[in-house]
Amino acid sequence: MSDIAIKVEDLGKLYRLGEVGTGTISHDLNRWIAKIRGKEDPFAKVGESNDRTSKGESDYVWALKNLDFEVKKGEVLGIIGRNGAGKSTLLKLLSKVTQPTTGNIKVNGRIASLLEVGTGFHPEMTGRENIFLNGAIMGMTKREIKSKFDEIVDFAGVERYVDTPVKRYSSGMYVRLAFAVAAHLEPEILIVDEVLAVGDAEFQKKCLGKMKDVSVNDGRTVLFVSHNMAAVKSLCTRCLVMEHGKMKLNAEVEQAVSYYLSGDSDIMNKRTFESVSTDVFNLKEISFNNVGQNIDEPLTENSSIELHTKLVINSNQPDRYHITYHLYNEMGEAMFSFSHIPYINLQKGVNHLLCTFPASFFQSGQYYLSLFVVEDRRQAILIEKDIVSFTIVDGGRDIGVYMGREPGYIKPQFKWIID
Repeated sequence: MSDIAIKVEDLGKLYRLGEVGTGTISHDLNRWIAKIRGKEDPFAKVGESNDRTSKGESDYVWALKNLDFEVKKGEVLGIIGRNGAGKSTLLKLLSKVTQPTTGNIKVNGRIASLLEVGTGFHPEMTGRENIFLNGAIMGMTKREIKSKFDEIVDFAGVERYVDTPVKRYSSGMYVRLAFAVAAHLEPEILIVDEVLAVGDAEFQKKCLGKMKDVSVNDGRTVLFVSHNMAAVKSLCTRCLVMEHGKMKLNAEVEQAVSYYLSGDSDIMNKRTFESVSTDVFNLKEISFNNVGQNIDEPLTENSSIELHTKLVINSNQPDRYHITYHLYNEMGEAMFSFSHIPYINLQKGVNHLLCTFPASFFQSGQYYLSLFVVEDRRQAILIEKDIVSFTIVDGGRDIGVYMGREPGYIKPQFKWIID
């Protein structure tokens, strides 16, 4: 295991649903008897997979089950998946915040974890005191921490507040100091959850650059959980894709991101329909793809993007109807609306509408499309909010040049002249 930083074998975590301490004495007794007899947990047999969208029949759920993987020293491993897939549970097990139900974890080196805002900080202590506290927890001497102190404070940008109790920090300041401590106190393994999203764009850029630096230059291992596919692609070399507590894919980052964007997740580039219809209108399919690419490939920002809408009009007066689209960002903010009017009119029967967005029009990110069928340009006879979502990934920017995304969500092209 000389070149392996983390080795996970048959890892599983079982949780009981409902209120803690209600009707569990007999359960605990049965589990204790099974344990001293060296037998399997009897309730592990009835535990269900972690699908938060369905009710299920059992009071026990596997937040993680049957995970096997290795992480090499100096590797940057991305962990991606929809909310509730088990990503944070996995990081808590690796960080020894909680114990696994099954399997084991072998770790070669010290771990520094940044799992949520304020992790490892005492709110009544100052920033200075928390730096020394965290260093001591990681097994560093006072002299070692002192040698890194100025660098930590400078990176976090909280020099003015370093002697203020951290309970008075904003969530962004918390994250700034926590990441600076975790990254600069020289752990062999750095574990970072989605908590970086709390920071501003400038600090996210600094953090991503720092993680790349400690991996490439210092040979440290990084585990990175994020919903930002642009950051994942630029930082990671390999990814685990999690679904319902299980590992669905362990692959190179390009393949993993492509699977995630086109697979069984909240993020998809295509939807087909059975029941979205009225007496005169029947929607069949909406999909997105880069020009010349398949629908199941991820959308990149530096290529033209096609929106396909397939529908059927049953009316003998199809020109009375048109479709309007509303586009929203991941914050639910309206971006703009658009329509095929006045360019083309709908026809009776099957219509296949094609709208092309120019290359480099969108920033990387997740977007939601709503659809309205309008009659006589006055009344919406069908409204479908967030009918399809799509994610656009970074077009391949160089982390050494610029890692963050530009402000805003679209990048319109203007005509420039020198007068």
